Amino acid sequence: MNRAEELYRTVILDHSRHPRHHGTLAAPTVTQAGLNASCGDRLSLQLRVEDGVIADVAFTGSGCAVSQGTASLMTVALRGRRVEDGLALAEAFEHMLRGAAPDPALGDLVALQGVARLHARTKCALLPWDTFKAAVGQVGEGSN
Repeated sequence: MNRAEELYRTVILDHSRHPRHHGTLAAPTVTQAGLNASCGDRLSLQLRVEDGVIADVAFTGSGCAVSQGTASLMTVALRGRRVEDGLALAEAFEHMLRGAAPDPALGDLVALQGVARLHARTKCALLPWDTFKAAVGQVGEGSN
């Protein structure tokens, strides 16, 4: 196993076994469900958006280590960011999974670059981000 694969395995396993921001929020602005119909991964994402900033984020779900680990990494990356910056991060993540060079703004999410070689897992890694984009679409004008 090369260093990149080892990092990928370590980061994904850590975040899937010990997810950050796992649970529910007391007063979310929006709750969005996501499903990867091809494998059955499920995700429920909650955001609390205040003045255009993702003040808090939490998720629950079930599925493979890739989907759940990515959700954990995503929540860490999104918390405290402006919504539009979160959307830019989602785009950078998707581009990386499609084969583009990783954007340094992705931080620890770069560890998931290896998913691009595992085509069956790409949808697993994109599930949290697709759910985030759908959630942001549900946030009212007053919260942005």
